[in-house]
Amino acid sequence: MTTALTGTSHDDLVEQVRAGAFGPDPAALRVAVAFTTRQAVRHEGRGTGYRNEVLSLRLAEAVGSCAVEPGHLPDSAVEECVGADVARLLEHTLPPVRVAALDAYLMHVLPHTPDHGATPVPLPAGTSLEKSRARAKAVTALLDLPPGATVLVVGVVNSLLEALRSRGLRYVPCDLKGGATEWDEPVLPDALAAAGRCDALLVSGMTLGNGTFEPLRRHALAHGKQLVMFAQTGSAVLPRFLGQGVSAVCAEPYPFFWLDGGPGVVHRYDGPGPGGGR
Repeated sequence: MTTALTGTSHDDLVEQVRAGAFGPDPAALRVAVAFTTRQAVRHEGRGTGYRNEVLSLRLAEAVGSCAVEPGHLPDSAVEECVGADVARLLEHTLPPVRVAALDAYLMHVLPHTPDHGATPVPLPAGTSLEKSRARAKAVTALLDLPPGATVLVVGVVNSLLEALRSRGLRYVPCDLKGGATEWDEPVLPDALAAAGRCDALLVSGMTLGNGTFEPLRRHALAHGKQLVMFAQTGSAVLPRFLGQGVSAVCAEPYPFFWLDGGPGVVHRYDGPGPGGGR
């Protein structure tokens, strides 16, 4: 396996990219295509649904993505990205643009291949719920916990909660929007405040775009806890934090599992142990 550079923080990783530490000068690379993907879903048999909106940037053969709260991304953002160089987009005023640009760059130079530490996990064709459950199984398998342990879940996906329940794991569901789970459990808006009473963290890559990733990473690093990331947002960014608080990543670059009923793939990274130690 090729050893790749890592970041000690998100800002540190951006500075490494700007300095050319990963290879190509980001100022010499331009985004050819920018687009958004909007989705609403209610799986058959489920009582609740949700919406997704994702900004994606195409750089050569790579696509970098960042999820946003539906309706919060101005239409002008897509136009501003097209034809712009990556270095300029890394300084954009909108955090989702900066994250998608960083993701596209790292996907370009460090694609999800075994040489870079990734293990492909196939997702079978099926209904939206069947594919969601298959993805959830691939994600939660990265948690090394005994029954009865408690997991902080940031970014509530009911299939992930269902998979944790099947293993006898407790969880504390968190999302900035609050609300309730499929089982009418309260969803807490402040994940960091709840982290202290949990044994491990299972966190959405969307935290990169809303600024909540770094405090959670630092908590895991300081307390020696497992931090497993499930990442459509920043799928190529988050593996760079393995050993720096992140213990494992399930990376899912565009196209995402919910876009069609055919077979797909996610890429798992098993890194150093809890908090960054072996």
